[in-house]
Amino acid sequence: MKLCNRFGCDNHFNPKVTYQIYCSESCREIATREKIAERYRATRLQRRKNKVRKCRNCEELLSVYAEGPLCNFCNIDPKLVTKALKDLKKLGLMEYEQKES
Repeated sequence: MKLCNRFGCDNHFNPKVTYQIYCSESCREIATREKIAERYRATRLQRRKNKVRKCRNCEELLSVYAEGPLCNFCNIDPKLVTKALKDLKKLGLMEYEQKES
């Protein structure tokens, strides 16, 4: 009995050949897609190294790990923040008054 090599599968199986590492064809295909996606992310990260990238909105320097063109502060949706604050107020966890613009 062998343990499937795909992350999260945890199935035990009897291999048909000595070098079989996945329990099924679907596990093998999923693992292959995950490996391809990981290589793609690593390649994109390598391309961003040693390049100066700035936030499209506020001109703040972006980290190599930042996927999009905006920094974390500019990437926040103000409508979602307002909704979250209103929800907290409904729960009685904080006092919130929206300023009129």
